[in-house]
Amino acid sequence: MKFLTRAHMALLAGLMVAGPAAAQLARDSDAPVDITADTLEVVNAQCSATYSGAAEALQATSRLRADTLKIFYKRKAATPAAQAGASNSDCSGQVDRMEAQGTVYYVTPEQRVRADTVVYEADTGIYTLTGNVIAVRGQDVMRGPKMILNQKTGDAQMLGAKAGKVGTGRVRTILFPNEKPAAPAAKPR
Repeated sequence: MKFLTRAHMALLAGLMVAGPAAAQLARDSDAPVDITADTLEVVNAQCSATYSGAAEALQATSRLRADTLKIFYKRKAATPAAQAGASNSDCSGQVDRMEAQGTVYYVTPEQRVRADTVVYEADTGIYTLTGNVIAVRGQDVMRGPKMILNQKTGDAQMLGAKAGKVGTGRVRTILFPNEKPAAPAAKPR
């Protein structure tokens, strides 16, 4: 890991105290986000932090795992001190977006989702999952090349890549009914 300068430490501290625009893994949760990985690289000029090697972010009962997790922070509004060339960081500590790459898993108590890449936009609460997406809720399974998940509303949309009756880019869903249908009534004699 690179040596952390005072600006890098400010960026990391900003992550720990980030407010409502922080990464939101668990729906409607104010719990802190706990991130672990093999390495961390902070690039203050890009307002980014890259966690590499089995990166895992936990919040309440939700988990995001990936080979690499990159977090981009919003920039601060320009202050007179910053304009005068002061060396303070121009990163706010508020999450702008997260990018998870490699084999990505997003797990909550209600669902499990797997994809090759996930991009989260903090302002909208939208997760965009691409590449071999598999979403499982109970026994129900949904597959497709792209899924858009709104963390704020819980709504999701699975998008196919090809039209037509054949093709691997189509959306596929397997649903298991919760209740078995009642046995047909016996016919009167």
